[in-house]
Amino acid sequence: MRIFLTGAAGFIGSHLARALLARGDSVVGFDDFNDFYDPAIKRRNVDETRKLGGDFHVIEGDLRVAEDVNAALGQVDVVVNLAARAGVRPSLEQPVLYTDTNVRGLVHILEAMRARGLKKLVHASSSSVYGGQEKVPFSEDDPINLPWSPYAATKRSNELMLATWHHLYGIESHALRFFTVFGPGQRPDLAIAKFISLIEQDKPIPFFGDGTTGRDYTYIDDIVQGVVSSIDRVKGCEIINLGGDEPVTLTQMVETIEQVMGKKAKLDRKPVQPGDVPRTMADVSKARRMLGYEPKTSFAEGVAKQYTWWRSLKR
Repeated sequence: MRIFLTGAAGFIGSHLARALLARGDSVVGFDDFNDFYDPAIKRRNVDETRKLGGDFHVIEGDLRVAEDVNAALGQVDVVVNLAARAGVRPSLEQPVLYTDTNVRGLVHILEAMRARGLKKLVHASSSSVYGGQEKVPFSEDDPINLPWSPYAATKRSNELMLATWHHLYGIESHALRFFTVFGPGQRPDLAIAKFISLIEQDKPIPFFGDGTTGRDYTYIDDIVQGVVSSIDRVKGCEIINLGGDEPVTLTQMVETIEQVMGKKAKLDRKPVQPGDVPRTMADVSKARRMLGYEPKTSFAEGVAKQYTWWRSLKR
């Protein structure tokens, strides 16, 4: 199968590219290597993927530039769009950049697909679209009326765009709502990666609120399994949760990291941040039914694997 993969140099994208290459697919990656975090990390991800061999190359370009997308996208079987400006808190500071990248970028992809007669798209959405709703677990059928951040709003806008292009032009899509992905190679700005680094350096970790906020953490291998299955089965216009099925509070998360590292954390207590939702919890029954999805890695196992990987980089 021929895959066009945006965000191929990122955390999830590089893991997905390796899984696709391992089963013999051809992957054309697309990434702008921006400085949201150190671009050297992304280039290292690409280098590690290239070492596996197979039909893989990466084109450097910007989703915000239609000409870049048009120049990169050829005749492929499925387009996978993982590229985005990510993160709730940074989106409060740069809402125009987030809208330009995430919303306009997707429209550029959809229009380039339409011009080439391409019909299948897998898109990375986010659990952040659920906002602060109190009903748990979160189901794809829940009303989504109040995203709590510009980032969340762009992801919900993406889902509506996919529905429109399906209705007008027959482009079939899966919008996969990822729930807090972690594991080896996790972006350094995300909590688990950041906390491991700070605890190792005996520096305090930012601890927002009273520790009761919770997240449905999803190990990277489980997410990749879900995305690969979506690539093989994309049909219609569907929204599908991909979660870990194991909500963890902030306090539990820190305690687990402490146990794995054998070291206590110093807490820098701060108020809850604007845009942060109190909890996420995925109903993954639709993913089980449609994709054969089954998360297998517990939170503690995943943290241990991530810490082992992190230590290997320091040798």
